[in-house]
Amino acid sequence: MPRLYDVAGVLVRVLLFLLTDWQVRGRENMPANGGVIVVANHLNLADPPVLGASLGRRAVFMAKKELFRSRFLSFLIRSFGAFPVQRGELNRQALRQADQVLARGLALIIFPEGSRSRSAKLQTALPGSALIAQRSNIPVLPVGITGTEKIRGVGWFLRRPKIVVNIGRPFQLPSVEGSLTRARRRELTDAIMSHIAWLLPVEYQGNYAERRD
Repeated sequence: MPRLYDVAGVLVRVLLFLLTDWQVRGRENMPANGGVIVVANHLNLADPPVLGASLGRRAVFMAKKELFRSRFLSFLIRSFGAFPVQRGELNRQALRQADQVLARGLALIIFPEGSRSRSAKLQTALPGSALIAQRSNIPVLPVGITGTEKIRGVGWFLRRPKIVVNIGRPFQLPSVEGSLTRARRRELTDAIMSHIAWLLPVEYQGNYAERRD
């Protein structure tokens, strides 16, 4: 549904411009083409459309399976290019879809924490993003999001919250010889999250604050 995706993207950008103080930093770090894995912290249900509107190119999201139970919500999410994944695990179908997205030269967006952070601080991440990045050998683009946690309650737009999408430089995970052990998956996942933490203010870094160099 490319046309619906483009229309939704324009609508989101208009709303962000009118209702928030929306800032995108480091947009030049986003590769103009080719497959890329975008990883970001997760604060609010608004993060996927906000991130999609900020990147400047078409993206596909991995979203938790529960969001697709409602027909309307499922239609809306799919219009933004999302596909379902079981939270906490990656089955073969989800991996195949991720591989197909990257093979088509699109941006694949993953929230490694797996769920929204209620405290706005980084939570311990799940290993799915590291698994996909390591097996695909595709560049990883870290993004730090702040301010979307303020999109809540009646009249939130009256406060015109400041939303910052901070896009870092792409990097690649080191190659791993042999099977990817659980300990190695954790190490690679922590490396990904450290790149996200570097793009966030200290008060958002949570479980990864002490890992910042």
